[in-house]
Amino acid sequence: MAQAQNSPDANLPALPRLGGRRSSYRERVADALRAALIAGELRPGEVYSAPSLAARFGVSATPVREAMLDLAKEGLVDTVPNKGFRVTAVSDQQLDEYTHIRALIEIPTVAGLARTGDRVSLEALRPAAREIVTAAVAGDLIAYVEADTRFHLGLLALAGNAHLVEVIADLRGRSRLYGLTALVQAGRLLASAEEHLELLDALLERNEQAVREIMTRHLGHVRGLWAAGGDPA
Repeated sequence: MAQAQNSPDANLPALPRLGGRRSSYRERVADALRAALIAGELRPGEVYSAPSLAARFGVSATPVREAMLDLAKEGLVDTVPNKGFRVTAVSDQQLDEYTHIRALIEIPTVAGLARTGDRVSLEALRPAAREIVTAAVAGDLIAYVEADTRFHLGLLALAGNAHLVEVIADLRGRSRLYGLTALVQAGRLLASAEEHLELLDALLERNEQAVREIMTRHLGHVRGLWAAGGDPA
């Protein structure tokens, strides 16, 4: 589907070639598109066509269109007949509610892993934590969000409650980190990224109080990132 030169698609940053953690292009495309939505690379209210997005993934338009239909079912985009998909907006009140629910669930759950978490399983999350830092240094917002999602959901999975992980995954998918670009430009994203390694070290040291404090601080930063100004608390 042809796009005019002044279309929002024309200003969309190049998306990464898809790698192999998921079993199908449709799933991989959906993951990358979701990350682009969260990072604010796909702007609320704008309409994007499947063919133009597909060109940036290096795949055909079909899995992109299918993935966008999946995201529409999640309420992340709306279909626009004969044009493509419009990114839905998220209000400040919704973001505050998401943060509140995440804090109620994630802080005690992760703090408890300081007592119960298997050391081998915790250490297995270090590569994802390092990927977050690497993406922050490179200013790769989509890679940052993807690695951040793997780290946090992988951490929560160690508590053994699959439904809890699904709830947090849904809240994360509905979020928007509008301030990521501003933090990259200010050279401040790295500090937020390094909190993941700090958290992992505290878990391995069995320091439950430190874990609780880091998680509280980290979620406070996340709400700051969700704010349009990108100024974390």
